[in-house]
Amino acid sequence: MAAEIVNPRSDSSTGLEGDVEPVNSAGSVDTVGSDGSVDTVGSDGSVDSLDFDPAFALHRGGKMAVQATVPVRDKDDLSLAYTPGVAKVCSAIAEQPELVHDYTWKSSVVAVVTDGTAVLGLGDIGPEASLPVMEGKAILFKQFGGVDAVPIALDCTGVDEIVETVVRLAPSFGGVNLEDISAPRCFEIERKLQERLDIPVFHDDQHGTAIVTLAALRNAAKLTGRTLGDLRAVISGAGAAGVAIAKFLLEAGIGDVAVADRKGIVSADRDDLTDVKRELAGITNKAGLTGSLEAALAGADVFIGVSGGTVPEPAVASMAEGAFVFAMANPNPEVHPEIAHKYAAVVATGRSDFPNQINNVLAFPGIFAGALQVRASRITEGMKIAAAEALAAVVGDDLAADYVIPSPFDERVAPAVTAAVAAAARAEGVARR
Repeated sequence: MAAEIVNPRSDSSTGLEGDVEPVNSAGSVDTVGSDGSVDTVGSDGSVDSLDFDPAFALHRGGKMAVQATVPVRDKDDLSLAYTPGVAKVCSAIAEQPELVHDYTWKSSVVAVVTDGTAVLGLGDIGPEASLPVMEGKAILFKQFGGVDAVPIALDCTGVDEIVETVVRLAPSFGGVNLEDISAPRCFEIERKLQERLDIPVFHDDQHGTAIVTLAALRNAAKLTGRTLGDLRAVISGAGAAGVAIAKFLLEAGIGDVAVADRKGIVSADRDDLTDVKRELAGITNKAGLTGSLEAALAGADVFIGVSGGTVPEPAVASMAEGAFVFAMANPNPEVHPEIAHKYAAVVATGRSDFPNQINNVLAFPGIFAGALQVRASRITEGMKIAAAEALAAVVGDDLAADYVIPSPFDERVAPAVTAAVAAAARAEGVARR
């Protein structure tokens, strides 16, 4: 039997992925005392107790623990859970390796793997500092998908080092969720792991974001009497999320999409492109746009922001009538909703304090739950499309400008995504049960 990873503070509320604790310009953290005063904690931890801040108080001791799912009350229990009874199970698995899925936790647990190089809005902060986020990710897996997950922060950043490490860890897990690994290495790491492993490998910063974005975009188009094929989108950001969203929208049938990085539109005439961006230039931007992001927004139907920075209001105003603004940078959207609402028919952000939050937690728990349920060997494009369609369908007849994507706390979300992903896995021939 398996052990269960649990949240030791199950009666405490937890922030959703994408919410970032405030760090001031000096790199120190502002903490709030019980009297409401604000103290600044320097890098030397020079405040008597960080626990005045509720975020630190919640994190003290970590957010997870391991809990047995079988009792060990006496010598009989011990002899079954451990020696000599466990030897029978080990011998059976040695003779029939597929039995590992039935008699261990392998088929219900995911490794959440990072190298700490692209953590939320904090950047390259290293493996130790990434652990609170990986713990948070693990408890979101459990709370929203019923999937056990183990945070693994690696003290290496080389592509081959990471790949070899994960390959050696893989026998313990039913899937691998790559998290907060910087681009462009993340693309190669995911590809190499998918080639070498026969379990699902999923970079959530890419595909989770893309799936939820597509679901919201489908509903926004439906609300305004359009289809994806009618839309021209401009994406700000050519990192992991921006590249994945562009490719996924093309797969789903969007009319056209252009992607901008810091130097402007990613186009074939540029001589400064990485291999990833060069490939992107070859499949996007049918309109042949060049120049700045702001210029590309003129007449565009959709803005998707996954880069940070600020888009000037005149550029937003230049978009087509009935446009959609998905400004998803955290904690500061590229276009503040107050500005976006002046010009856009539908506005979404990555924040939980505004309507239409594009939050990965809507996707990854159900995707892995569905994949593990059928022991899928990988996660296909069809499975991702099915997840987006199921997520969009949860909104149903309640579709409105401020409700194109469901809340992460909507209890229908995970079961709908799980069922859709499992069915798609069977249809695509990657299910093994």
